[in-house]
Amino acid sequence: MKLLFICNQNQNRSKTAEELFSDRFETKSAGLYNEKPVTEKQLNWADVVIVMGEEQRHELSKRFPKLYMRKRILSLDIPDVYHYNQPELIELLKNKVNELLPILATR
Repeated sequence: MKLLFICNQNQNRSKTAEELFSDRFETKSAGLYNEKPVTEKQLNWADVVIVMGEEQRHELSKRFPKLYMRKRILSLDIPDVYHYNQPELIELLKNKVNELLPILATR
């Protein structure tokens, strides 16, 4: 399964998630407000898009309205207060993604 993790800058949360779950899934990460924001091609690649918060889901709906309706987009609800590979972030990501595994399995 191909998972695309998205956060604001693709520096901390989504980048950590991409690396953390690369042994279980095909993973990529992207940001919304960085120099190279997420593209339609990246969204098309993904089976499931995982955002870190509802504000990112809303922004995707504005930027890619047609594609947004065809994609499964899940939110982890992880605030932007963590650093790259911070142990607390890693633990939170593991817990949140494990909670989503039943949903991911129904794809």
